[in-house]
Amino acid sequence: MTLNRIGAIGLVWVSAIAAGCGSSGTTRTATTTSATRAGSPSEFSWLRPAPPPPAWSLARLTGTAALAYPPSWHRIGSDPGTVSAALMARTGLITEYLNATPKQADETLQDWASFRTAHNRNEGDSDEQVLAAARDLRFRNGRGSCVIDRYRTTRTRYQEIACLVHAPAGEIVIVAAGLAGRWAYDAPVLERAVSAFTA
Repeated sequence: MTLNRIGAIGLVWVSAIAAGCGSSGTTRTATTTSATRAGSPSEFSWLRPAPPPPAWSLARLTGTAALAYPPSWHRIGSDPGTVSAALMARTGLITEYLNATPKQADETLQDWASFRTAHNRNEGDSDEQVLAAARDLRFRNGRGSCVIDRYRTTRTRYQEIACLVHAPAGEIVIVAAGLAGRWAYDAPVLERAVSAFTA
């Protein structure tokens, strides 16, 4: 699911929270890997599977699949059978976003990067740019393929980490997105959430 899709299904504004709250103050250089280097595991060196911080909340998708999110975030409505959490600005703009969805189409670990970017375009996103992609990445209870990409919705430009994770219980998609202009600031908390994910 993309952020355009969230708007299309009638997301209810759940909290008046200023942009940027709840994120780590750690800064880092934004990812600039070109698509020609896609597949370089070094771009995913931040992916260190580990339990979430004790104060974080869990949104359970299935018996084993759990999405962890910071205490200042809130669960938001999303498609049936999925779970989402977000941090929102006072204007209602989603500034940081997490979603977990069971695999629903014919995506595979091998074609995940091209599938995800095509999916985003089909949902109305534009200016799609792949920054990095890799396969056979380790998660807490499985292996997965991930892509880091940027795209524009009708409201603003986002950057996302989107992964298809294969685990014994099935395949789950996790998406962690934030404002492209704030990615260097917001990335650590989004990366932490992906590292804590169980499928």
